Amino acid sequence: MTSSTPSSRKLFSNELEQRLDELLFASTSHRSAKGIADGLERLRREQQERVLHWVGVAAQSYAEIGYLVATLAPRALERLDAAGFEAWVLAGLDAYDRLGGQHAMALLRDLEGFCAAREHAPAAARFADIEVRLARFIQGLSGRALALSAGTFPHTDTETVFLPAQLASLPTQDGNRRLYKATAALLWAQTRYGTFGSSAVDIQSALARWPDRERALRWFAALEAVRLEVVLGAELPGLAAEIAALRGPWPQELRPAVERLGRADAAVSHSLTFLAECMAGDAEPPLLPHAGAIDIEAALRVRAARIAREAEVVRRALSTLKGFGGRQGAGEQAPAVNLEGGKLEFSLDGEALALPPEAQAAAQSLLQDLGELPPECLVPAGPGAWLPTEREVGEGGGEDALTSHREPHRRYDEWDYRRRAYRRGWCHLFEVALAPGDADYVAEVSLRNTALIRQIRRRFEMLRGEDRLLGRQPEGEEVDVDALVEAAGDRASGAEPSARLFCRRIRNERSLAAMFMVDMSGSTKGWVNDAERESLVMLCEALETLGDAYAIYGFSGWTRTRCDIYPVKRFDERYDAAVRGRIAAIEAKDYTRMGVAIRHLTQLLEAQPARHKLLVTLSDGRPDDFGDEYRGHYGIEDTRRALQEAHECGVRSYCITIDRHGADYLPRLYGPARYTVLDDARKLPLKVAEIYRRLAT
Repeated sequence: MTSSTPSSRKLFSNELEQRLDELLFASTSHRSAKGIADGLERLRREQQERVLHWVGVAAQSYAEIGYLVATLAPRALERLDAAGFEAWVLAGLDAYDRLGGQHAMALLRDLEGFCAAREHAPAAARFADIEVRLARFIQGLSGRALALSAGTFPHTDTETVFLPAQLASLPTQDGNRRLYKATAALLWAQTRYGTFGSSAVDIQSALARWPDRERALRWFAALEAVRLEVVLGAELPGLAAEIAALRGPWPQELRPAVERLGRADAAVSHSLTFLAECMAGDAEPPLLPHAGAIDIEAALRVRAARIAREAEVVRRALSTLKGFGGRQGAGEQAPAVNLEGGKLEFSLDGEALALPPEAQAAAQSLLQDLGELPPECLVPAGPGAWLPTEREVGEGGGEDALTSHREPHRRYDEWDYRRRAYRRGWCHLFEVALAPGDADYVAEVSLRNTALIRQIRRRFEMLRGEDRLLGRQPEGEEVDVDALVEAAGDRASGAEPSARLFCRRIRNERSLAAMFMVDMSGSTKGWVNDAERESLVMLCEALETLGDAYAIYGFSGWTRTRCDIYPVKRFDERYDAAVRGRIAAIEAKDYTRMGVAIRHLTQLLEAQPARHKLLVTLSDGRPDDFGDEYRGHYGIEDTRRALQEAHECGVRSYCITIDRHGADYLPRLYGPARYTVLDDARKLPLKVAEIYRRLAT
């Protein structure tokens, strides 16, 4: 007698009811699952398991959505295949993350609308699927950091590029993905090549003459697409050719514009001149699938705020250099700006002024926007320290910043392994300043560990001075004994001996940037926190000898809406009294939501020019946060995905932990050979320096 295997036998109604009760126990409806189970009983076992899986996934976010998915599943599976059913549930969950439960359930109930949209767009490309790759592409193009976000129509406000959640203009999915790329490139070009005006062109005034402003903007967007494509062709011919192949022949209505604007030196003023001819009649501009719209009000508003911000950054930087800040006389000479060779250089009285990196980036951005630095940048600001940004910080510094500045500095996606998709903009990240700690702490630690620090320094000095010996070279300063013995053996046996009998020494050229991510969760309170601080003191003392670029950031938080990052030492900061004070201020805070911290610090590492990039985590436990959701497998998988993203960006990761159970989950996160578990926190200071020396070799 044979029996059905669990994988092939359909579940009966009572079995389904039991499974549903376990998944939906948190539902506020208090309805029986019996009717739902009866509806699922007729499905194939494969379909039943699929429904139960996604009901569980949905119920983890909101039990009522899980109940609705279970209720509508039989009808959905009549219209959708496995991939379509998954897409339907994920669309509802995305709506829940962004808009709330009522919008999500309305979307799920509109099953006919979802199926119709899917049937009419079989080759559609989704923004979510290519967002990460597209962000890197834009970062490679841009002279400034441009964010990417899903929007109702393609446009840019000069700081963010907005693209539709889905594109289905072309017959193939690959074509629509390339269309995303072309559209993003042209929107970037709007910010780069003067679409929103300069010191010589006032776009608002130029467009104000047309009563039908919306039609003028549509024509302006089409004419700018023509001009910008030609400008791109001069600097990025490969990209321009790809866009042209995607676009096909220009529409007949734009042929005159192609003749007039089709040169590399065409400026926005030429587009505005030709716009007058286009607006003379009643014709509408042709639709160009790769040309984004122009939201002029939003763009000029954001641009003006950024220009004011960046002008202040440059002004403050110049005010502190070469004593310029103290020169208040009306006849004093302003700094000279040199743009030769594509570099931005300042000089005063013939002496070069070396601006901090943030001020250099701000000045480059101003030149990109205006074609010249605004005069207010070069006005003496009086004495004062260099302040790259101004943040709203309460008198207590630190945590008071979060109560006065509720808008996060950044929002990051978080990976939900149950959905096999990201939760968009889910984590709110705040950079929180650390108030200085005990001014004598670092000196005391250094004095107490003088011999150990001296030993570590000697090892690091050897690392800095090591040469690499290349054997079996055709020429060199020394004889390669191994190669010589092998050649003698070959000659004795009648074989042709190799002529590569020498050694040559080459100098190791270091190009390494290291980021140290320090766990400041509540569980580090006490001797673990003391060990972390001592480790950083000894490490900094040694790294100053080695000369590698390095930064230190702490992390903690309380739920997804308050993920805190504490800058201890930035890459462009020296190891000075201020940094020493922040090291002394490192203390236990809240929880350990690691994924968002890794994503943020990876971005900071990516901006470094070094060839090799290293992210080292000092922690005492697994990823964790307030509540049940992030604990366990969810947090492990999100952290693992964040580390995979870092690896794809060329960042190597390593973890040093004192969690005795770390071996249970660290191989899943970092791999079998990229972590160290210490059995005693007191070993941490020496181990951190020794592990870094090994990783940096």
